[in-house]
Amino acid sequence: MKKWSITDINGIEKYPTSPAWMKNKFSDIMFNSTTCRCKVESVNPQTGEYRVVLYGTLDCNEENYGGGTPV
Repeated sequence: MKKWSITDINGIEKYPTSPAWMKNKFSDIMFNSTTCRCKVESVNPQTGEYRVVLYGTLDCNEENYGGGTPV
């Protein structure tokens, strides 16, 4: 698993990608975080469209590779 830095976070929104790629990137971010939570902003039952916001604190401590407890 890649050690994430603050500068890596902006890179996840730059490329259109597959759900599998996105799942892996978000898993990496969460495993490299000391805290994380999410908020469901909207769900449209007619179209299936949704908006979920992920909040967290990236673990910047080099000796704690892998971050905090995964969720």
